Amino acid sequence: MNYRVFGRCGWAISEIGFGSWAIGGGWGKVEEKDALLALHEAIDQGVNFIDTADVYGDGRSERLIAQIRKERKEEIKVATKAGRRLSPHVAAGYNRENLRSFVERSRRNLEVETIDLLQLHCPPTEVYYQPQVFEALDEMVAEGKIRYYGVSVEKVEEGLKAIEYPGVKSVQIIFNMFRQRPWELFFQECRKKKVATIVRVPLASGLLTGKMSRDTTFPPDDHRNYNRQGQAFDRGETFAGVDFEKGLQAVEELKALKPEGFTMAQFALKWILMFSEVSTVIPGAKNPAQARDNAQASILPPLTEEVMEKVEEIYRKYIKSDVHQRW
Repeated sequence: MNYRVFGRCGWAISEIGFGSWAIGGGWGKVEEKDALLALHEAIDQGVNFIDTADVYGDGRSERLIAQIRKERKEEIKVATKAGRRLSPHVAAGYNRENLRSFVERSRRNLEVETIDLLQLHCPPTEVYYQPQVFEALDEMVAEGKIRYYGVSVEKVEEGLKAIEYPGVKSVQIIFNMFRQRPWELFFQECRKKKVATIVRVPLASGLLTGKMSRDTTFPPDDHRNYNRQGQAFDRGETFAGVDFEKGLQAVEELKALKPEGFTMAQFALKWILMFSEVSTVIPGAKNPAQARDNAQASILPPLTEEVMEKVEEIYRKYIKSDVHQRW
């Protein structure tokens, strides 16, 4: 496993982390035994950064991570998120009282005095224009309830606004072969300000694994079934906002570029790691085999300039016109 410096926090973080949405809920049923085995395997592979949220399985994911931390001697940094418990999910809900309530709940679930990294969980855009929200987070840092804070965003615009606040140490954003806009400007600005970048949805909800076809079906409780048009939350979180049919066409062309010895998932992860501004990538895993496959992308050889250019060509051909300016 290779490690990268996590912005101004100074942590040495595994460049492949672990995204725990899938083991919390929203991706079909995952047995607790399999979830714990996947986490153990990731740590065995050198992963030392786990991303979660208070709404993943209504706290299930946070509680599983607390259990793993007690069973392992390695130092594991855990980033959680707050805000999506709001109903309705509106900017006014991101107030001092609610944020404190969410933080207390996550501290209990994670069984910690101080949360390593708290992220606002894709709040409405107007929240980024409300300094009092970030002042409330600064207060909790001063009190020792959270060590650092960052944001998880849907749009590049939101990320650029967020890093104007000096307390924002990290931005989590969707970036993959099908969502290439962040490298044009956003990454450069993060580099200037030494803000850590966490990349989520690296495999476009599994589309980039190359294992899906037009006949692939998903369980009723899987967001790839119920959120394709953004019915439950932002459409960009499901298949990275890409039309499923177009995505399948693009994947077929990407398969021809896959280097020997790579799986398609590893190819997609390595593409992201070619950007030095990326601090860590957080693919999910439902079982040990997936966790191992993800982690081993770190030690595979870099992609050639020719392959990088051809991936961009495929993006322009199939994807760019639909997603580039939307997020």
